[in-house]
Amino acid sequence: MFDTKYKFSHILTALALCVLTSCSTDFIDLENPNAVSNASFYQSPGEVEAAVNGIYQSLRNGNGIGETSALYSEERSDNTGRNDNQSNAGEPFQFNDFSLLPSNTYLKSHWLALYQTITRSNQVLEGIEKVNFTDNDLKEKYKAEAKFMRALIYFHLVRRWGDVPLITRPLTFAEVQASTFREKQDIVYQQIVTDLTDAVNSTLPNAQTTATKGKVTKAAANALLGQVYLTMATTLAPANRTENLNKAKNHLTTCYELRTFGTLKEIPYADVFDVAKKSTVPEIIFQVVNKQGDINFSSAIARNNQAKGETINSLINSTGAGGNVTPDLVLDYEEADVRKDFNIKFANDPIVRDYFITKFRDASPAATNQGFGGNDWILIRYADVILMLAEVNMYLGNEPAAIGFLDQVRERAGLPLYAASIRNTAYRAKYPTLKLAILHERRAELAFENHRWFDLLRFFSTDELVAYFKAKSQDNFGLAKLSNFGPKDRYYPIPFDEYKLDPTKMYQNPGY
Repeated sequence: MFDTKYKFSHILTALALCVLTSCSTDFIDLENPNAVSNASFYQSPGEVEAAVNGIYQSLRNGNGIGETSALYSEERSDNTGRNDNQSNAGEPFQFNDFSLLPSNTYLKSHWLALYQTITRSNQVLEGIEKVNFTDNDLKEKYKAEAKFMRALIYFHLVRRWGDVPLITRPLTFAEVQASTFREKQDIVYQQIVTDLTDAVNSTLPNAQTTATKGKVTKAAANALLGQVYLTMATTLAPANRTENLNKAKNHLTTCYELRTFGTLKEIPYADVFDVAKKSTVPEIIFQVVNKQGDINFSSAIARNNQAKGETINSLINSTGAGGNVTPDLVLDYEEADVRKDFNIKFANDPIVRDYFITKFRDASPAATNQGFGGNDWILIRYADVILMLAEVNMYLGNEPAAIGFLDQVRERAGLPLYAASIRNTAYRAKYPTLKLAILHERRAELAFENHRWFDLLRFFSTDELVAYFKAKSQDNFGLAKLSNFGPKDRYYPIPFDEYKLDPTKMYQNPGY
């Protein structure tokens, strides 16, 4: 059964993968306890639930948006990267060196993993209509979950590649070739908005409970839809800018009003990432849940970031340099910021002598000395929403409201509020505008959570982004060459195997 799947996985497009998963019996890994053969799918609500769980399971994939996916986002930014330009034929290094080739095999793996989640969502949304539900609210909930996750992945795709194939149902083999074309990103965004609008108007619960951690809620759907509208307002043609900003504000506000706490300072920063508190901390809106001590479903992020000679992240005995941190980020932290000492640490071991990531920790005995951590991978949390509310109010000209949201985050971080900070000569020199102050705060708050690259794309036009990187010091970036950065780096190249199927319909992005 598996031979067919793996034979095709390296010779067909991600669109063909959609076909395989609609026809074969192995589109959910058999190791997954929720796996059910496709032939027996959609006979009962319980089998639909298993299929929905298969979509959630795909979010764990590090080739997609799972906790080990920093290569495709954080390493593309100015927060982190790697100084190893030799391992794995130097392909990982291409991402932060801005020398990415269409033939890069990691790039293709990323593309395929993202479309796998879309495939599973499409499977559910077609198959669920064949099942009789006595509880229609449950049916609508499952549909909303599938639409949310499809929208989430298309949002990642459209920001990374621009125009991408838009597939919203399982395809037959005969339909694949006709569907192998890049849809304009405006149309892709329309589908994302449609899916998320359905989700916010569905029977989803408003928020997670302790028993439903990791499940989609209306809070998550509103947060994501708000971010989508904010991204559309700042990166697409300006015709609908004000309308999109107001829609972003409305959905982000709806999410904010669903919180179960007052202001952010009520939740200590360290609590958000505390494995012992992850089931009760009210800041987390949507996450991938991991199981401490479980070899298959535990988190690897703490041990992966551990530097030699250190014990702060994990009980594992590391022999490497840990999670890389650029000096550019280290220098961007304000000295009184409590997030600096929590997020990063200097390792004194002779082979390291550098900062490494300490934001994600599980050094408890339950994680064992193999580093089977209990860290959940947080995809949406309230600090992000609050800073997006600062951003959208700033764009709409309501600076007092924007500063109020910004101050919530700064106060929790132990920093002076904005009114005092902007009078500080050093702060004002680095962040002379409210826009740059918000961007800085997002960087300090959300570092290593895979937001930074998308923030840069949202805050700057292509020309501004090139100038932003060119103004940085090469000394603060290691071996990665800032001189390589140019307009082409706004988007990833279309993977070569996808492009060659139809160079006209799967046209390459400029500069590659």
